[in-house]
Amino acid sequence: MKHDRISLIERAAEVYDFGAALRARTPATDPMAAPPAVAPAPASPPAAAEVPPPVMPVPPSTPRPAPAGAPAIATVDRQRLAAAGYLLPDSPSTGLAEEFRLIKRQLLAGIDRRVSQPEEKRRSILVTSAQSQDGKSFCALNLALSLAGERAYEVLLVDGDFSKPNLPSILGIEAGAGLVDALADPSADPERFVIRTDVAGLSLLPAGRKANDVPELLASERTREVLSRLVAGNPRRLILFDSPPALMASPATVLAGHVGQVLVVVRADRTTEADLRETVGLLVGCDHLSLILNGAAMAVSGRNFGAYYGHSDDAA
Repeated sequence: MKHDRISLIERAAEVYDFGAALRARTPATDPMAAPPAVAPAPASPPAAAEVPPPVMPVPPSTPRPAPAGAPAIATVDRQRLAAAGYLLPDSPSTGLAEEFRLIKRQLLAGIDRRVSQPEEKRRSILVTSAQSQDGKSFCALNLALSLAGERAYEVLLVDGDFSKPNLPSILGIEAGAGLVDALADPSADPERFVIRTDVAGLSLLPAGRKANDVPELLASERTREVLSRLVAGNPRRLILFDSPPALMASPATVLAGHVGQVLVVVRADRTTEADLRETVGLLVGCDHLSLILNGAAMAVSGRNFGAYYGHSDDAA
């Protein structure tokens, strides 16, 4: 089948005929539109009469300045990312990078449209899958790296796979306390568990300590409070959750009620229609659900960004 000028989300809908299930639970939406550009705030004039030295432009790879008293910035292991096939910050455009740009544009357009939602929900996105090994963490991290390149936004990537947290390891960052610790302690400031990285616009919130009551913590009002504080402290911040597979652990189902959009990663050669339908049924807490088709090779006559940029990639 030819796939001409359609996104991975649309391609997944062709492969899995679950439109009836989604139409029964999700109202029609307006066509996607890219978010308006946000102009940077004008720089403040120098306080003294002295002529300041010229300020050189800051390249995209330079991390944004940390506030006074903030913890040290963690260094992302770019060699480890490259060896595992992930996108690299400031690397040349590839077919994979272009696919995630298309997905990103649709997500950002959805955020712009849902102005009636609470901010902590509107700016939160969940990535999950039906089963393990479908590539959800691969898609979540690549999407986070793509979002980090936006000038108007910063992204906080949350490791929500509490039983098998692996995002710090992939990034080459030492994990410590995280989301579970912030939820368990009502007096804790969630911002102190956020790890800033040397990738401009990218921060990480680890899963945190092991606990048997994680689903109950996620279902509590404290979760809404933590998310609200995380977005209130930074008006540019988007929160992106990497959750466990929906059919293997309950946190994905609970987290769906806290986010404005859910992305379900569908493995082209593995995910069954029955599993996908069951997964959609479990994620009823969110009224906007989309798909990412993972592991599908590009059609010979279809869209092929990699060829245009001098690279050859499989689709996300």
